[in-house]
Amino acid sequence: MRKRILRSSAILASSLSSLVPHGPAKAAEMAPASKKIRSSVLTQVDLRPTSIGLGTTDPPLRPRERFPWKTGIVTTTFWVGEKPSPRNPVPNHTSSWDPAWAENYGGTDEPDRAKRVNFLPADFVPGQNPFYVALPYNDVGKNGLKAEASLVIPWFKEAMQSQWKSVCKGRWIAIRHGSRTVYAQWEDCGPFRTDHWQYVFGNDRPKPNLNGGAGLDVSPAVRDYLGMADTDVTDWKFVDFKDVPPGPWATHGDNNTFVINKRMEEQRLAKAQDVSGRVVQ
Repeated sequence: MRKRILRSSAILASSLSSLVPHGPAKAAEMAPASKKIRSSVLTQVDLRPTSIGLGTTDPPLRPRERFPWKTGIVTTTFWVGEKPSPRNPVPNHTSSWDPAWAENYGGTDEPDRAKRVNFLPADFVPGQNPFYVALPYNDVGKNGLKAEASLVIPWFKEAMQSQWKSVCKGRWIAIRHGSRTVYAQWEDCGPFRTDHWQYVFGNDRPKPNLNGGAGLDVSPAVRDYLGMADTDVTDWKFVDFKDVPPGPWATHGDNNTFVINKRMEEQRLAKAQDVSGRVVQ
């Protein structure tokens, strides 16, 4: 057994010695080849820090947005009380969800920039949020909420109250034009269509129409805040109310979530003070 080990060691030593360059000339010949091999090997080795103790060089993946931006959308201006025209065949005295829209708003939301002050019509204070939009889908049909509504509307379960009550009305969206972003509430359906859920909630583009394939209608207040033309191109996305910052869109309207919450808080405080006063007496 000892002889076998010694014989194997001798063979191994002989093999290794054959790989060692003999003399300066041989070493000089081998240097370029050795360098080439070393470079080749290094290019195949992943020298990046591993995830064990050192972390990784790749940045962490960003969480997917619940509501991604819909970009490059032709956007037109409409308003409460608008009269019918070739490009707006349905008068806006009513909305898809409010048969007395103009009455509840307080009148016609005058679109003429010269007749508006601080994003409001100059001759009256609106009873509803002047920052409003229309999108081409209505979740309520002749028989109540449409069959697809519960499947395609992301917030359906949390918002559904009645088979006849829209879960889309009043929903907040962000609209971006250039360097400015505005926030508004969904209060009507259009332009032109009320059935295109594949665009509103999916990845479709708006359908062709008389307004150049417009996929979003915005109020004069939205138009003026963004500094856009009556017909322009914007980006938009849905936003949860908790992500809507304060702004001129937070100040007016019985349908305005900001106003509703403020009134509820004032009522709560008044009730608490009343109870406290009675206890003291």
